[in-house]
Amino acid sequence: MQQISDLLVRRFTKQLEEHPEKTVYDLFEWKTVDVFMKNYKTGKVILDMQDLEFPVHYSQNACNIIASKYFRKAGVPNKVGHERSMKEVADRMVGFWADALKEEGLIDTKEQWQIFYDELVYALLSQMWAPNSPQWFNTGLKRNYGISGTTDGHFYYDEKQKKVVKSKDRYSRTQASACFIVSIEDKLMGDHSISDQYVTETKLFKGGSGVGTNFSSLRGKNELLSSGGFSSGMMSFLQGLDKNAGAIKSGGTTRRAAKMVIADIDHPEIEEFITWKAKEEKKVKDLGKMGYDTSMEGEAYATVGGQNSNNSVRVNGEFMQKVANLEKNPNALLELKGRVDKRVNKTVKVSHLWNLINQSAWECADPGLQFDDRFNEWHTCPAGEDGKVGEKYNRINATNPCSEYAFLDDTSCNLASINVYKFYNEKENTFDVFSYIHLIGLMQMALEASIYWGQFPTEDIARKTYMFRTTGAGLANTASLFLAMGYPYDSEESRSLNATLAGILTGYSYYVSSLMAKKIGAFPKYDINGEYMLRVIRNHARVAGAINTPYENLSYQPMKINHLLLKKQNLEELSKVLKESWIKALEFGQKYGYRNAQVSVIAPTGTISFAMDCGATSIEPYYSHVTYKQLIGGGSIEMVNPVLEVALKNLGYLKKEIDEILEYILEKDSQGMLIHSSIKGAPHLKEEHVKIFDTANDISPEGHVMMVAAVTPLISGSVSKTVNLPNYVTIKNIERIHLLAWEKGVKAIAIYRDGCKASQPLSSGLKVDKEKTLEDMTYKELLDYAKNCEKEVPTRRKPGGMRTSRTHAAKIGDIELYVTVGFYENGDIAEIFVSTDKEGTVVKGLLASLSKALSNMLQYNIPPQEISRLLRGQQYEPSGFVSRHPFIKFASSISDLVSRIIDIELGDFTRCQVKPVTFHFINKNTVEEVVATSEKTSDIDVENIQGERIYGETCSNCGSNKMIRNGTCKVCKDCGTTTGCS
Repeated sequence: MQQISDLLVRRFTKQLEEHPEKTVYDLFEWKTVDVFMKNYKTGKVILDMQDLEFPVHYSQNACNIIASKYFRKAGVPNKVGHERSMKEVADRMVGFWADALKEEGLIDTKEQWQIFYDELVYALLSQMWAPNSPQWFNTGLKRNYGISGTTDGHFYYDEKQKKVVKSKDRYSRTQASACFIVSIEDKLMGDHSISDQYVTETKLFKGGSGVGTNFSSLRGKNELLSSGGFSSGMMSFLQGLDKNAGAIKSGGTTRRAAKMVIADIDHPEIEEFITWKAKEEKKVKDLGKMGYDTSMEGEAYATVGGQNSNNSVRVNGEFMQKVANLEKNPNALLELKGRVDKRVNKTVKVSHLWNLINQSAWECADPGLQFDDRFNEWHTCPAGEDGKVGEKYNRINATNPCSEYAFLDDTSCNLASINVYKFYNEKENTFDVFSYIHLIGLMQMALEASIYWGQFPTEDIARKTYMFRTTGAGLANTASLFLAMGYPYDSEESRSLNATLAGILTGYSYYVSSLMAKKIGAFPKYDINGEYMLRVIRNHARVAGAINTPYENLSYQPMKINHLLLKKQNLEELSKVLKESWIKALEFGQKYGYRNAQVSVIAPTGTISFAMDCGATSIEPYYSHVTYKQLIGGGSIEMVNPVLEVALKNLGYLKKEIDEILEYILEKDSQGMLIHSSIKGAPHLKEEHVKIFDTANDISPEGHVMMVAAVTPLISGSVSKTVNLPNYVTIKNIERIHLLAWEKGVKAIAIYRDGCKASQPLSSGLKVDKEKTLEDMTYKELLDYAKNCEKEVPTRRKPGGMRTSRTHAAKIGDIELYVTVGFYENGDIAEIFVSTDKEGTVVKGLLASLSKALSNMLQYNIPPQEISRLLRGQQYEPSGFVSRHPFIKFASSISDLVSRIIDIELGDFTRCQVKPVTFHFINKNTVEEVVATSEKTSDIDVENIQGERIYGETCSNCGSNKMIRNGTCKVCKDCGTTTGCS
């Protein structure tokens, strides 16, 4: 291919050549569905829409998420006044991009316009790809529906006038970018001032986008002001901006605010910044012990600061070299420097700052680390707008909220991600690389169109986005591909495949960008940045194995593609296309330059991954092989990950064996709870295949880091990914992960230790009762147990006339509950009474009956542990948040609440969201320490940890407690709400 027009061929829609009377929408079978969603916590209906139209292959979950998040709800000129079909959404977005490309000069003829439209609509409806959320929110509303909206103070660069001008309304152009990097200057008023930051962030949050800023330009506390006073410091302003973000989030806008806050390692307030969120988290835990609600939306977190952003420390190569050499030079020093006033300068030990970072990350998962040298060694435009290489403002200083977009300050990036599993042929166990690159080309054109007809929140962002034109293509659902092809996530095979797919994505995108440059010109600031950009392209090509000359200006050896391994994996076609893509990218770039300064990132793909029915988000592993299929009218059923069956077939298992393995995964106890937390132990499963089915919690932290390291040198930006760690890891473990990330060339890293937030309970508890349970007994032991039971005549042991008791007060929903636990003289539990303030109600009567039954069971010597197990996990209303109780913050029913209270009185706090440091056991008449402090975590018996992941944070939209970590952000598995910006 030599021209951009050569990309405009029919590959997905060849049928339309034979049947010109049909449209692309006729290539799909359609269904009509209803979408009903309610908030799990309040019972309030979120969405109730009937007769919505989707392709038949869309799951109910995808329909729910697309309808609730992306269908336009007002102003649509049809009978219902809102969008009701995916046809409408696809037409308004793709039609907008096609029109923009025609005006821009990349599409010349009506036939080219139609081919681009049909091919991209087909790919979108087939769930092969999806653009980032702001495209769904904003693109094409004026074109299709005449919806204009107010101006919102947006800007764009007018090519004819050669200047930035104000947009006339909200929707004639599109605010399509999810990712923004905004600069701030050390002043109160004016452009880029502290007050201006409030306005800019508010605009971005309102449009569904996220913002990242490096605040290191702000003076530290007590630095001199020009007026003669003293600065209140960077931290004081960060706290104010944090409150603003929280207000926007709770104000009911498109979604919650997404925000990245960055500070350089040499800022005079860096110690306060590092420990900021850890200290606030301690306050939340203290409030929880006083009975306050510690859910993420509860009153405890609302009381403290720092909860509305991801925080990162920007560390440079000099600092990290000193860290790496701490054993040899433990007294290495770093000077913290005032921004304008040297009087506040001070020298601190590198080890001190490094320990603060690791300790704080252990305590609350913040701050993350951003490696400044790694970002800037891969910077395509270090000459910026003015040609001044080395100036601070021409460096990469910051990222977007999820860390995947990294470029010059005051720029933006619009994202789109490809569902790579859609290109996998299950029958032949092959990957359709030519359809893959065909879509990459079309997608890059769409992203370019979104810049051409885009608009932006500030004049500087409008100008610099026009001048550099960064785009962010990415990957999604790679874990499904690994599983189907039989590769463990933590393996050289998976890393090689993932890096190859990322390399093809980036290399082919740069090739397409060079073809666009050939036709209509390179990005305006290419000339002064061309030599630096070509150096970066050559380094990418070296990693890809396309050229074999030495790396240029890299301070480390990046992980390189292993083409021999690809051949061994029968992926020669992928290997060949990877090399060819980078050879073309370099060859055509040398001749024509590039239309786009960057082309790829690895974003979290939260909401859009569910819209595409992906099994896994981004390049993340599976969280579980049990998924939840949403049902029409609400509710869900459990089912096994469908890709798992494909993998078992490819591994040679027979149908009967596969069926028994799947049955094992879904096996439940008498209470309807899943018994097995993993596939390990399933019948017929061979030991050598177990690792193929590892989920996120099975994969070593090093495995997560190595995946990021493999992909990073083959994309333009960075990888948004959190390394998930079990609760029992030590600070030393976290230190090793941080060091490994830097050594392997990762640009940014964040960790999350399970249960470190008060809003999330531990995913597993210590096994306190090691006696054999009924479930563990053999058949013979069960018979013996039954015979012994038959010999015993049940006798009732009533408590005395006066007995000791404790009352637990708790509130679920609008029901106030009082659970009184009474004890025998020897300290055993004798009775349980559950009462409520709902006088004369059916609830009160049922609770009285429950109390009588439980008390009789106890007095007839049924062990309280068995009663607790019987009640545990039962689900019925009221359920959800628990207030007033100091330790329990969530229960799935009143029965479940009683179960947890019994556990507490027995000394088992594993199902409590708040763990007391000391507790007075009535049945022991002692005060005991019941929770290990952080210093003791390394002594925990890891082998005896049991249980399965409990989703922690509750979704602010639907109330579900299925918020999972997704990149450096979180996403709700039920409704798709994300804390990120993809």
